[in-house]
Amino acid sequence: MRVAIVENTRITHHGQVGVALHEAAALIDLYKPWSGQPLPRTVDADALVVFGGEQSARDDHTHPYLPDLARLMADYTAMDRPVLGICLGSQVLARAFGADNHLGTAPEFGWVDVSLTDAGRADPVLSQVPKTFPIFQWHSDTFTLPEGAVHLAQSPTAAHQAFRIGRATYGTQFHFEASRTVVRDWIAHFPEVIDRMLPGWADRHPDQAEVKGKPADAHGLALARAWVALI
Repeated sequence: MRVAIVENTRITHHGQVGVALHEAAALIDLYKPWSGQPLPRTVDADALVVFGGEQSARDDHTHPYLPDLARLMADYTAMDRPVLGICLGSQVLARAFGADNHLGTAPEFGWVDVSLTDAGRADPVLSQVPKTFPIFQWHSDTFTLPEGAVHLAQSPTAAHQAFRIGRATYGTQFHFEASRTVVRDWIAHFPEVIDRMLPGWADRHPDQAEVKGKPADAHGLALARAWVALI
């Protein structure tokens, strides 16, 4: 299989998603449109992954490729090729299907409990995790649910944590690609930003990275493997 991956910022970890793609021997086409590299104009790969970034889904004035990225995600969906949008990727996916982006209204950071809806518990990807599970969050924006989308997961701060469109197009507000190793690297690269989000959190992270004696990132790889199985 061949998978197109879109990175939206200079430091992007593929994390658990990368592990699952490596296990499946996927070939990767990598795009970095934030650096000026053009996005593909046609649907060429078997699936599309769009990762997060510090910009909002509506920052066309600073990131003029965002409308084209939204169109590309919609085009892959129309061809029934799996799409995965994580954090900013989910926000751009929501935009692609006519939803509203709400900026700065739902800040979440750290290992946060997310709960599945009834549809989530029956979903082929989200059903791989418990009804309530800890997962990493780092965002301030949220979105309305696109018309026709299946609502899969929620949290008290951001109601639309995960949704599915069609067979295999998924948006997740949470960073399930973020293993504990990825989070440690984010702490090393962005200490001031993290301290503004949640003062003192980096010092507490080693304790918060385990929940009831189990790693807080234990569910990310299960989600990644289940999505890759749809390709």
